[in-house]
Amino acid sequence: MQQHPQRAALHNEVHARPPQALAAPLAISHLVMVCDAAEREASRKHIAALLHDLHLPLPDPKASHFRMDLGQFHVRWELHTEFVTWTFLCALSGERLGEVEPEPAFKAVPQNWLAALPGQCLASLNLWVTPSAPLGAAVLIKQLLLEDSLLASRVAGGAAEVYTDFSMRSDGSSRMVLLTGNLSPRRLGRLVQRLLEIETYRMAALLGLPAAREASAILASAERELAELASAIRSATAQDEPLLLDRLTKLAGQVESQHAATHSRFSASAAYFELVDKRIGDIDEAALPGMQTIGEFMDRRLSPARSTCAWATRRQDALSQRVSRISNLLRTRVEIEQQQSSQALLATMNSRQHMQLKLQTTVEGLSVAAITYYIVGLISYLAKAGHSIGWPWSAESTSALAIPLVALTVWWSLRRLHHKVFRD
Repeated sequence: MQQHPQRAALHNEVHARPPQALAAPLAISHLVMVCDAAEREASRKHIAALLHDLHLPLPDPKASHFRMDLGQFHVRWELHTEFVTWTFLCALSGERLGEVEPEPAFKAVPQNWLAALPGQCLASLNLWVTPSAPLGAAVLIKQLLLEDSLLASRVAGGAAEVYTDFSMRSDGSSRMVLLTGNLSPRRLGRLVQRLLEIETYRMAALLGLPAAREASAILASAERELAELASAIRSATAQDEPLLLDRLTKLAGQVESQHAATHSRFSASAAYFELVDKRIGDIDEAALPGMQTIGEFMDRRLSPARSTCAWATRRQDALSQRVSRISNLLRTRVEIEQQQSSQALLATMNSRQHMQLKLQTTVEGLSVAAITYYIVGLISYLAKAGHSIGWPWSAESTSALAIPLVALTVWWSLRRLHHKVFRD
């Protein structure tokens, strides 16, 4: 059978970015780098350069995700639409866990190579995965997280516990501790991936907030300008309307330009907010006594930003519609005045045409006299010539008798021609 050219790619999409089986104790460092098209391609070359230095096989040039065990650490690279994620994993020694602060997985990565990652860092998270040893876990949480902003919940149906404070440290990273409980390696891998995605999509969703705040100032100025124009249109004269229409056209261009510049950003933020909600639902949280859950924290802290982005989108759409309505109103008013002016012009043209018809009738009377004069003159010449061969009447008598006949014939011929032309 003839195969669809994209069948394999579409079929394998359900297996894109699969979670990997993990075993505690484990240190994980997760980086989100915002990249343009050139930087995304550079990140592909960057991972290839690391593998080349370690004499390891290079990834598929068309792959959108890649993972490999490099000995001291495990690397996972994922290519997204707007950013690239790097996840580094290394084994965590449990011998002195709770006595000294554990090292993040970043420390196992070549620092010069790590510092040269393409793009701009949007999110950085250090996650430590440990077994649920009550005493050691409590000391570890106290070492790594801030008590004043501590969040905690049971996840994965109560089989594990997660702790975080969503605070950025001096190294630019936030921290999270996951107590695995009795999770199997595959369930642990899925849970870790969802926790990392919550941080990734949370920060990606907030990219729309600065754009929404900037758009609010522009929209406020545009709304004031529109209100002034609407007020001016009510009392505008015909001479003022072209200037008002020009101002309104410029305002419409400004609004549409700003809408085009931010629409994709707001749409992306709305999609990322939905992904955050989905991932929080996937980890299946249950509250610990006296602790706030991640879902409650996100709902309370992200709601204002989400509402700001949504309100900016609705405000843009409403302003664009108002500008369109007022533009149509002003154009309708101008068109009505143009129609009235056209009607007045047509009435003037009809009056002039009527006068021309009267003048034409007068000219027709003069034409009858002129044509009769010339024809009678010709008859006079004929009578003079005919008198020499026996014509009984003189030229003057012949001309006098011919005048009424010629005049009546010319007048009757012109009237017939006139009636024929108007009838056609």
